[in-house]
Amino acid sequence: MYVWLAPRLGDPAFAALLLAMFILGVWACHVTGRKLGVHDHGGMVWDETVAFLIVLYFTPDSWPWQAFAFLLFRFFDIAKPAPIRHFDRSIRNGLGVMFDDLLAAFYTLLCLAGWKFFIG
Repeated sequence: MYVWLAPRLGDPAFAALLLAMFILGVWACHVTGRKLGVHDHGGMVWDETVAFLIVLYFTPDSWPWQAFAFLLFRFFDIAKPAPIRHFDRSIRNGLGVMFDDLLAAFYTLLCLAGWKFFIG
């Protein structure tokens, strides 16, 4: 999705799209989680999709960087280090579902920035 969208949209349009996708995700994850009876059901992937699109936007355009970004993002999304775990447990609605993945994206980008700064 990113490879197709990014070249067709400028930065302001892509940022607006990400914001709209996040807001839509808050609503959709809330409704879906309530109907399924599970706060953050494993079948809901909109939260990961939006968060990883954010990661890709700030990641260098090469497959090694993007593959490493994906592995880091999945690690943080699964391991849920502090404060991700705290927010995942305390915000029990669509915002919580979306927000914990946003924090995983932030941790991923922080690691990538550190890697780029120290390694080059």
